[in-house]
Amino acid sequence: MNIMKKTLIIITLFAIIFGMFICTNKVYAAEQAIDEQTESKLVEIKEEATNSLEDYQEKYGSDIYGLVAYILNIIRIYSIPFCFLGIAIGAIHKYVVGVRKLDTLEKGMGLIVTFITLLIICQILPLAFAVFVKLGRG
Repeated sequence: MNIMKKTLIIITLFAIIFGMFICTNKVYAAEQAIDEQTESKLVEIKEEATNSLEDYQEKYGSDIYGLVAYILNIIRIYSIPFCFLGIAIGAIHKYVVGVRKLDTLEKGMGLIVTFITLLIICQILPLAFAVFVKLGRG
């Protein structure tokens, strides 16, 4: 009986090791395929970003104005999820934690107001820049 348990344990260990070897080879092959696809996608994204920067420079007629407009557009895009996350954290502080602690209630309201203000500024700044450049340069 004791020999049977040892044999069963040894066979199980060999099966597990063999299975891990087979699975890791499949995962490695899949990673190689994904790496090749990812590399081509990254090159495409880089070319699109470069083209976008060139488009802004062509649109504004200056390298510096185009670069500033491109950066402001990126800030506009990425500020949305960042500010919504900040608003959610502020709401948690105000409505969940603030129920028990009044100082956290005020902190939550401050966070909400700050992130809403930041969101509005980040959304209006590219428009204000475009209007300033177009009207200022004639």
